[in-house]
Amino acid sequence: MKKRRILESFVSVGLFKDFIEGIFTLSEEKESSYVCVCNVHMLVEAHRDNEFNKILNHADIITPDGMPVAKVLSWRYKVNQERVSGMDLLPELIKECANRNKSIYLYGSTNKVLEEIIRKVNEEFSKLKIAYKSPPFRLLTDKEDLDTVKEINHFNPDFVFVALGCPKQEKWMAQHKEKINSCMIGLGGAFPVYAGLQSRAPKWLSNNSLEWLYRLLLEPRRLLSRYFITNSLFIYYICIDFIINRNNK
Repeated sequence: MKKRRILESFVSVGLFKDFIEGIFTLSEEKESSYVCVCNVHMLVEAHRDNEFNKILNHADIITPDGMPVAKVLSWRYKVNQERVSGMDLLPELIKECANRNKSIYLYGSTNKVLEEIIRKVNEEFSKLKIAYKSPPFRLLTDKEDLDTVKEINHFNPDFVFVALGCPKQEKWMAQHKEKINSCMIGLGGAFPVYAGLQSRAPKWLSNNSLEWLYRLLLEPRRLLSRYFITNSLFIYYICIDFIINRNNK
C-alpha cells in the first residue's frame, strides 16, 4: 500500500477495504510482518523519538487511526482518506478470519479482557481457531520471552493481535519481527471495547473527530493531561511542518 508523510512518519492510504485486503495479503505471504494502527499520540511519540519513528516507518502497513490523522492526509494529499481505526479493524478482522479459515493469537491485555473476547468469539464464530496469553506487567526475562515466541509459533497463527499499549506494543512487534512467524497487529485500545468492557463513542462524535472527548469523559484522570498536551503538540507540529515545507517550495 502507498504511504504518505505526516511529520517524520509515513502513513498508509486507501479505503478501509483496501487495508483489510492488504493485511490479509501480508498473512498469506507467510512472512513475519507487523501493522501499526497510528493515531495522534503515536505520531507525536514518533516526532519526539527518532528510534520509535524508525519502528513506525518500518511497519508493513500503518493505518490512519483517528479522524485528525485521516483529515491531515486528506488535506495535504488531496485524497478522501477514511479513518481506519483499531476499534473498526478488530471486529472486521475477526469476522474475516472466521470466513477465511484463519487463526488468531491474542497477546497482551488482562485475563479478564481476553476471556471476554474468547467468550464472544466462541459465541459468534465457534469454528475460529483462537488462543491467548496475558503476559506479566513487567519486562520479561530472556527465557520468558523465548518461551512466549515458541508458544506462539507452536500455535502457528495467521495473525497475532497485540495489546500492550503505545509505544510498548509497537516496540514489541518490531523486536519480534523475524522471530514470530505471523502478521502482528497492534490493537491494544480495541480489546476492551470488543470485549464489551468499555463503551465506544456514538458514531456522530467519531465522524466529527470527537471520539477523544468521549474517552476523556470516561477516563478524565488518566487522559486529561495526555490529550491536552498531545493534541496541542500535534497541531503545533503540523503547523510548523506546513510553514517549513511551504517556504521550501
